[in-house]
Amino acid sequence: MKIQHITDRELSWLSFNQRVLELAEDQSVPLLERVRFLAIFSSNLDEFYMVRVATALSKIENNVTAVNYAGFTPKELLKEISKRTNSLMARQSRVFHEEIEPLLKKEGIEFLHWDQLNETERGYVTKLFADRIFPVLTPLAVDPSHPFPYISGLSLNLAVIVKNPTTHEEFFARVKVPEILPRFIATAKTGSTRFLPLEDLIAIHLQELFPGMIIEDHYTFRVTRNQDIDLDEDETEDILVSIEQELARRRFGPPVRLEIESEVDEKLVNKLSEELAINDENVVHISAPLDLTSLNRIADLDFPHLKFEGFRSRTAKALSQVDQEDPDLFFSAIRQGEILLHHPYESFTSSVVQFLQVAAEDPHVLAIKQTLYRTSGDSPIIEALIEAAEAGKQVLAVIEIRARFDEQANVRWARKLEAAGVHVVYGLMGLKTHAKLSLVIRDEPHGLRRYCHLGTGNYNPKTARMYEDLGILSADPELTEDLTKLFNQLSGFAPQSTYSRLLVAPSTLRSGIIERIDREITNQKAGKPAGIQFKLNSILDEGFVAKLYEASQAGVKIELLVRGICAVQPGIKGVSENITVNSVLGRFLEHSRIFHFTNGGDNEYWIGSADLMGRNLDRRVESLVRIDKKDHQNRLQEIIDLGISENASSWQLKGTEWTRKSKNNRGEALLDVHEVLINQYSKER
Repeated sequence: MKIQHITDRELSWLSFNQRVLELAEDQSVPLLERVRFLAIFSSNLDEFYMVRVATALSKIENNVTAVNYAGFTPKELLKEISKRTNSLMARQSRVFHEEIEPLLKKEGIEFLHWDQLNETERGYVTKLFADRIFPVLTPLAVDPSHPFPYISGLSLNLAVIVKNPTTHEEFFARVKVPEILPRFIATAKTGSTRFLPLEDLIAIHLQELFPGMIIEDHYTFRVTRNQDIDLDEDETEDILVSIEQELARRRFGPPVRLEIESEVDEKLVNKLSEELAINDENVVHISAPLDLTSLNRIADLDFPHLKFEGFRSRTAKALSQVDQEDPDLFFSAIRQGEILLHHPYESFTSSVVQFLQVAAEDPHVLAIKQTLYRTSGDSPIIEALIEAAEAGKQVLAVIEIRARFDEQANVRWARKLEAAGVHVVYGLMGLKTHAKLSLVIRDEPHGLRRYCHLGTGNYNPKTARMYEDLGILSADPELTEDLTKLFNQLSGFAPQSTYSRLLVAPSTLRSGIIERIDREITNQKAGKPAGIQFKLNSILDEGFVAKLYEASQAGVKIELLVRGICAVQPGIKGVSENITVNSVLGRFLEHSRIFHFTNGGDNEYWIGSADLMGRNLDRRVESLVRIDKKDHQNRLQEIIDLGISENASSWQLKGTEWTRKSKNNRGEALLDVHEVLINQYSKER
């Protein structure tokens, strides 16, 4: 489908990461939180190059010249990406050096060079180098008998130019900065907040690595490689083995970006680019230090006055008075009425984790069925599933081992669960399982009863403290029957399943949402109440962009709250005048998805795991659940209203340009959405 007024995915994503950078630039944000946003910006950009830029380069290598839905050929798009990323990285470097570093110094947190260390500090780090660093280093020379070394992705490296004092011949050598050592070295054993970059400490001791040679020059560089996995499921007999093989190959993906220290001799840059086969557009010159993802260590320093005020999640009200160690009481609380959860304001651990731990320990629970897309390294959910299986319960785990950048961890979990007797499956051929589902079957005096959890976020207790997500705990027979059918589809053969409270991708979710948008158009034309509100991570699907434009042209008011990618261009005359788009970023990562349709006055609300992107709608198993309780609908409406309020701190999109609001229409200061919600939930304790 070709439509006008649609924004390219990659360029919209870069606009999102620019908004992250603007938080690092925001002087009202606590200083160490600004440091963390700099690290997040870098980490985001690394992933963008590893996957999205790698895809564009692959198209160019395969001589693809067709324009995409937004009107770009791969070469044109890559050129625009290069232009924007270079600008953003220069902006990041500038804010770090000109704003963040001086402010940190005032607080006693300093980044130093060797010549700024005092004698005691030099002695300490020199001994540290001799004892802990020098033995780990491996200098790799390049000469006729030593080929150019393999440079691992995202590693920080020192390029060293050495000269033979006898022959005066120059050679290139590479020293990898060890990833297992702290990037920023404290200059005293305890208590110091003065830091020397590890690469600087190595650089000052280069002569020890190349004795008898003259060190002519050195500089730092970093390579990003293609980290996408290309798996043909039709050609594999064992997806787990195939993923393990692909992971091994991925380490050697082709380079897609070279970051190099500014003011390096152009001949040296050209040599490195030539050896790595990287074109000029993907060479980024930047002031040291490179790789600001390492700033997370600085952001973790114990300076409470430089961080967001401390916050502790509350236990959901419906569970707060329940003895959570008593299975009868815990499940009784769920039977009394569906429980809406809002993380991180309400604790994930005392609700979702507890749900599974209680189920694992309860002798009346006969079976547990669970999807897992991403989870933490020491997951209590995995341990609960293992405990349940070892206790003789039937346990099914649907593990998505293709979850990008979590493949290795998920392979390990799959092996561990299988060894404990859990039935592990990998979902449906050709589809990633992204739905967030949990089902418990319990033997009770009146017969078997089913309980479930559905959410918008991953079963990861660690990220649940930082990600804003929604979920429900329910014993509704209609909904638990839906989940039983869906799990049967994931583990067996049930392609014709129909659902009552669920919309499921790829079968009914796309058509279900389109049907409801059409209903709003019909209601608008008939003079009935009509309106659409979506809270999403991303909207990219061309069919939905076109459908929303159609609804706008029919007069339907559409309010979108989009954290990341947004292909919709609001406010265009004759196309999208009735569409507004806002974006909230801040302390927590907005991650929940809410779909609200006015429905002639009989408001309809859905929450779930799916964004409006082709991959979610057509290539993943996703689910949305209808929220029927009036008080839960009101809570969802409050969340949407707060995000789109003129009084909320957010960004507004007009056409293709995002603008951060500074004041409301009355010239008043804006509210921080996350702080408002923290205060609301604190008062409800």
